[in-house]
Amino acid sequence: MQDDDDQAALAAYRGGRRDAFIGLVERYQRPIYNAAFWILRRPDDASDVTQTVFLRVIERLDDYDPRYRFFSWLYRIAVNEALDVLRRNGREAPLDDAVDLPDVDGAGPEQLVARAQDEEQLRRCMLRLSLNDRLVLTLRHFSELGYDEIGRVLELDEKTVKSRLFEARKRLRLLIIHQKVH
Repeated sequence: MQDDDDQAALAAYRGGRRDAFIGLVERYQRPIYNAAFWILRRPDDASDVTQTVFLRVIERLDDYDPRYRFFSWLYRIAVNEALDVLRRNGREAPLDDAVDLPDVDGAGPEQLVARAQDEEQLRRCMLRLSLNDRLVLTLRHFSELGYDEIGRVLELDEKTVKSRLFEARKRLRLLIIHQKVH
């Protein structure tokens, strides 16, 4: 189980093995970057946030409660850092208003081209959504967090998470349909 691996790495790091933290960075660097990118929409900002997140983790490691998944805590830090960048740059959207993909081994050229087109369409549609919608969709579908974990990350109750996810999916579906028609 990944959470057991995270806990072991954190214990080793706290015990003086500085190299144990490298495994956590390697495991979560891409998901943190992806989450930051979907919020910020700028690769350079997402890279900066990713680096900052791991520095914050080291600074705040004593604040981490091991009763909860490390991944959820890490994501909360990432979301906060990304939102801070939006605020500093004056680009924050109102709160209320690298995607893991299936294996392509054995796929022919036509399937690869179709898949690339679908990915590009999804990316364009996701970037047109509000910050709130991108956050909840990214955490649920790309990061595969459960409703309770999303609630902890976004500081929302589970019922609100489900409602926002339902509405975000509906808006994304409409964007995709609209884009296919035009």
